[in-house]
Order: sequence, then C-alpha cells, then structure tokens
Amino acid sequence: MSRVFLISSNISTDPYPVYPLGMAIVAGALDGAGHEVRQFDFLVYDQDCRRLQGDLEAFNADVVCLSLRNIDNVDSFSSDKNWYLTDAKRLIKTIRTISSAPVVVGGPAFSILPEEILSYLGADYGVVGEGEQAVPTLIDRISRGEKVEAITCGSQPLQGHEMGQPLLVPEFVDYYQQHSGLINLQTKRGCPFKCVYCTYPGLEGHRFRPRPVDAVVEDLARLKRDHATSTVFFTDSIFNDPQGLYLELAEEMVRRELDIRWCAFFRPQGLNREVLQLLKRAGLYAMEMGTDAASDTTLAGLDKGFGFDEVLTCQQAAIAEQVPCAHFIMFGGPNETPETVAEGLSNIAKLEHCVVFAFSGIRILPKSRLLERAIADKVIEPGASLIKPIYYFSPHIEVEPMNQMILDSFNGRRDRIFPPSDGQEKMAVMNNFGFKGILWDHLIRFDTPGRRRRRAR
Repeated sequence: MSRVFLISSNISTDPYPVYPLGMAIVAGALDGAGHEVRQFDFLVYDQDCRRLQGDLEAFNADVVCLSLRNIDNVDSFSSDKNWYLTDAKRLIKTIRTISSAPVVVGGPAFSILPEEILSYLGADYGVVGEGEQAVPTLIDRISRGEKVEAITCGSQPLQGHEMGQPLLVPEFVDYYQQHSGLINLQTKRGCPFKCVYCTYPGLEGHRFRPRPVDAVVEDLARLKRDHATSTVFFTDSIFNDPQGLYLELAEEMVRRELDIRWCAFFRPQGLNREVLQLLKRAGLYAMEMGTDAASDTTLAGLDKGFGFDEVLTCQQAAIAEQVPCAHFIMFGGPNETPETVAEGLSNIAKLEHCVVFAFSGIRILPKSRLLERAIADKVIEPGASLIKPIYYFSPHIEVEPMNQMILDSFNGRRDRIFPPSDGQEKMAVMNNFGFKGILWDHLIRFDTPGRRRRRAR
C-alpha cells in the first residue's frame, strides 16, 4: 500500500472558509482501501510552506494529491485578482523542491478544464470527476509501475450507496467551526436542470443521485457527537429536488431529533409554507436561492424553467415562515437589454425581507451551453482559452451604464449587495465582531406584530 499526502490548495474565504469536503471524501476512500493517508489544509495552516515542508518530509509520501476547488471567484469586478491557479502552480513548485513523489491533481476546478490546467500547473497526473474509486485505482497503478495516462476519468457516475464518507480531521473541523461556524456536507450529486451557464450537469451528471437518507443522517449525528457541530451547509447543486427526496431527509432528521441548524442552495420553485414548516422543524434556518435573473425574458435566456412570479411566491412563503433568504442574480446574461435591466430591478424591489447579491456578467466555462451562445453572439472566438476569466455580456447592453443602474437601485440598502466585493467587506466586518456562519442572514429583519413594515436599510 502507498503513503498518500493530500493537500487542499484552496485559500479563498469568499464568502466564508469552507471545509475541503472533496479531499476528505477521497481521503476516506484511500484509507478504506488500506493506504496510509495524511491530509494537509493550506488554509488551516495559514499558507505556511515551512509547515508543509516539515510534514511532507516527515511523511515520506509515495504520491502527493492536490485538490483544486475553484479556478477564480467568478466576479467580473475582481476575478483577475482572484485567479487561484497561480497559487496552485506555486504550491506545486514548492512540493517539487521537497519531494520527488508524483503529483496528482483533481477537484471540481480541475475537472472543468483538465488538459489546460494540468499543462499550466505542471503536475504529473490529473483525475476528472468523482475521486472515490478513480484516485485509489490510479495510485495502485502508479505503485505497480504501470504506464498511466496523464488524465484519468472517473468511471460511471457513482450511485448513492457508493459515495464515500468524509474522513474528517478534528483540527480542521475546529478551525472551520471557529472561523465560519459551520461544516459542509453533501446529500446528493448531479442536476437535471439545464441552466445555460452551469457546469454541474457536466461534472456530476444530468440526474440527481441521492445518498441513502440513513447515511446522511448518520454523518450529521457523527458531526454532532464527535465534533460538537451545531451548524451545517448542504452543498448539493440544488437541495429541493422535484422528486421530494429532500423531504424524506427532513422527515428523518425530525424523527432523529438531531438539533442541527442547516442552510442549503434552493431552486425558487415549489416551496410553500407547509414545506418550509417541515424544513424548519428539521433545522432549516436560511436558504440561498439560485434565482439567477430578475425578469422572465432573462430567466428564459438562462433556461431556468421558472418565471419571476414563482420567485415571488417562494419569497412570500419564506417571509410568512420567517426564513431568511438570499437571492443571487446575474445581470448582463443572454437576452439582457436596458429594458430588462430596468424590469429586473423593479422586480427585485418586490423581494422583501431578503438579501440580494447581484453580479455583472457571467463567467464562461466549458461544459456549459453559455459557451455556445457566447460564440454565436460573437462574444468570444471559437477555440478561445477559458482558463483565464472571460465573461458573457449580452451584445444588447452597455456594461458601465448597466452597472450604474444596479448601483443606483441598490443605493442605501444594506440588504442589496453590488458589486460582490462590497458584500465581502460587510461580511468581514461582521466576522470581526464575532458573527459566524453565512452572515448575510443577520442583515434581515422580519416584521413583528405592532411594528410598522419597513425596509432593512
């Protein structure tokens, strides 16, 4: 068996520090296969290369695996300054000075652009897709001295019962609970929806693959028992699947009386007061909504499959049940015009008692239909490299006037965030005052009987 040194290269805290779940799941699979595993989190250890050198030399690794979470921060205002591959390349160069072990790269960012990223980073091997089976198999072949292709793709999408449990490091759990107040967990993979910009179907498949309810609940119980975890973020592409699998999980969480607070990504469709009441009993305390656009024209341009009236209905149900919501909305996408920008801002004004995060432009990525639209609209040339950030802006709008319209509409509202970097500054201040978790929920105030309705300002 091999000695495998796993490194989480993520150093971003945008929007808050996130536990390296992918690395932990691969570590669990390697440990289960009999390999000796050491996990190293570059963020937890404050990017300390001397600590990395000492740990790597002491471990004497046969293989070093590097996990890449993001290419950049997908914010057109700041992504050039937040292009994370430069740091990953520097990290691999450091590893080369310490160890002669082959370097394997994986993770969601790598799977988006594997050939270009592998070439840029200068690693030996790369793994595309789910790593629970692919990484142990690759390491076994390397240890036997077999000739291995530079890029290995995971086999057929794993079924729920085949998905690995994370091997958590207590020191890492303590760090993330101290700095962000929550730990992340996944209940299913894949996504059947067809949003034009999204890479999830290309990365995880075009259907939901749920983990067994008992396995998820047991993970939650273990987090609480072994790590005193009180708050969790579910990282599913969409938590509220149309089949209602999420309701089965909620019912079991209620039955087990886990007493864990949680948040997740939601599709603003099909959520009513009865559903929210069940989710609240299961521990729901906030929802992040993939609203994505603010007019029916631009929602259709993104192929969202719902209209803004459904967004309003979901928000009204959330207000009635006093569940804080954040809506993430991108301006400048397909079908955007000055008229749809004005309509979208008018619609956003109807969203009460919630936070709205607005983005300008949409990051173009392979494995998304937005790439095809961008080529058709002559936003980019066919074959253009996407390793550096390129953003889609509708040819029917001018960017600066659009941005100014958003700024003017949001002016004076603490619950309206644009550009995204403005939100990061607000969250940093709140964190300095001791607030933990998703943080934006503290910007929302619900009306109580006898009080006048008023906007959060």
